[in-house]
Amino acid sequence: MIELVDVTKVYPNDVVALKNVNLKIDRGEFVFVVGPSGAGKSTLVRLLYREEVATRGQVIVHGKNVARLRRSSIPLLRRTIGVIFQDFKLLPDRNALDNVAFALEVTEASRREIRRRVPAVLDLVGLKDRARAFPHELSGGEQQRLAIARAIINGPSILVADEPTGNLDPDTSWGIMNLLQTLNRNGATVIMATHAKAIVNAMKKRVVAMDHGRIIRDQVQGVYAHEVN
Repeated sequence: MIELVDVTKVYPNDVVALKNVNLKIDRGEFVFVVGPSGAGKSTLVRLLYREEVATRGQVIVHGKNVARLRRSSIPLLRRTIGVIFQDFKLLPDRNALDNVAFALEVTEASRREIRRRVPAVLDLVGLKDRARAFPHELSGGEQQRLAIARAIINGPSILVADEPTGNLDPDTSWGIMNLLQTLNRNGATVIMATHAKAIVNAMKKRVVAMDHGRIIRDQVQGVYAHEVN
């Protein structure tokens, strides 16, 4: 489903974010990408949905090298990939229902389809009773759940999460992780970049550890680091 082949990413200021990265992720996996700040985690996940383009190598998603996609094809790729951000990126002037509906509106979904699908997704993430609330009226955990609802409204086969619990307290973070795990059980492939050692160590999923732009460890049922305190 996802494969990076000899991928290198060099930014215009000559900073090497990734160097000769090779990685394969199969359909239905749950993968943590871990490592210190500057290790290349965020760059790696951004390559998957064409927010960044590799300097060298191939980034293959659904059998296509995304670096070679025409600009007009990028929105089609992104409909198959739900992206969850640390800072939520919600529309402040729209309520919860309209924030999720917006993701369908840009795909030119019908009003009937929007009315049918949005309440069901809000219910799935536990926000059925908060549909009319605006982002500033929601807690941090509720805002992240809303961001997840928006990310999954188009039924993506891949979920990419970049530090989704970074701004949340531990109890709220576990609520978000339980939701991601449910989505994974329902068939979504989940790739999550994180610093959350306790979560990674407890969940025992596949762990891809990075440092200085390289993959230094790829471990099934892994932990954040070999030494667990």
